Amino acid sequence: MHSKALAPEYQGALTKMSVNSSLTDVLAEGVRHLREAELSGSPQEVARCGLAVAEAHRRLGNVAEADRAWKASYRSARSADDLGAMAWALWSGGTLARQRGELRLAFRLLGLAADMGKRGGDIVARGYSLAGLAETGRIQGDYQTVAALHEQLLAEARARGEARHTVWALEGIAQIHRNTGSLDTALAMFEEAAELAGNADDRRGRAWALRGMADIISLRDDPERALALLSEAELTCREMKLSSALAYNHKMRANVLFRARRYEEAREMYEGALAEFRAMTEPRGEALARLGLVKSLARLGRDRTETAADLDELRHTLDRIGLLNAREMVDKAYAELGVAPVAGDTDEESGRR
Repeated sequence: MHSKALAPEYQGALTKMSVNSSLTDVLAEGVRHLREAELSGSPQEVARCGLAVAEAHRRLGNVAEADRAWKASYRSARSADDLGAMAWALWSGGTLARQRGELRLAFRLLGLAADMGKRGGDIVARGYSLAGLAETGRIQGDYQTVAALHEQLLAEARARGEARHTVWALEGIAQIHRNTGSLDTALAMFEEAAELAGNADDRRGRAWALRGMADIISLRDDPERALALLSEAELTCREMKLSSALAYNHKMRANVLFRARRYEEAREMYEGALAEFRAMTEPRGEALARLGLVKSLARLGRDRTETAADLDELRHTLDRIGLLNAREMVDKAYAELGVAPVAGDTDEESGRR
């Protein structure tokens, strides 16, 4: 039996904020309570209110503000010798680093957060930090390393009845199955995640699950159903001001249109998603949207040399970030579009290891 979804990152005076609260509301309340905590002179409350501010800024795509907020939260937690609050601040910083494409920093901060959570006896902070490590590895494409950790976290979340974490783990494992070709298993897990999120009133988790379902359903040549699922998810993203989730929703809509050979519509949607990712400084999403845009333009008759040059640039970008799965997608695009690397790049020349 699973409980209703909770938002443990909303702490201190913000514990009553719902997981479904609009991020603009969370930010406003966080800033208000943070000021009150600063006046009261309580570094613990400053740290915990500052965490909500950092997370609201991060999810709204305000990268510089999020960076300042999590670091300030950590400093306050350290001055109070509050290991749990320090763990949460490091978790926020590590999650932001992953969002910015700084994967090495993300691994380091999330590893520190997991250790700090364990030392401080905050099992939720430790669990979220381990989940962050697993997600960072999955996004990187290192499925063999992180698949077991995903399964472990799923088992722990089910045992504790934590709906939100169960949904996250199901979606992560489903994505691994999708990327390794087990589409039936992936779809079943996305469907389970969507149902569980709905029952637990986890609107954010359900929106991500619907996006995963739409991806696989479009691969099975049912674009209209896929687009309908994405439209449902988009409503949640807009109502909750989920900037990153909305941008990924739009990129997936473009993917669906591309697969349906509606290339002009796909081009427009990729361009819009690309602008959204750039506005929030999210290089992974930006690179994936750029790849889709290059492929759409190629299908619309763009010069093959320009297409190859863009793919070359994307290969180097993805190598620098360390996104192995996305890099493989670019390699497949050369063959799909019938072009070759402009300068005859080899894997060694482009830094692939």
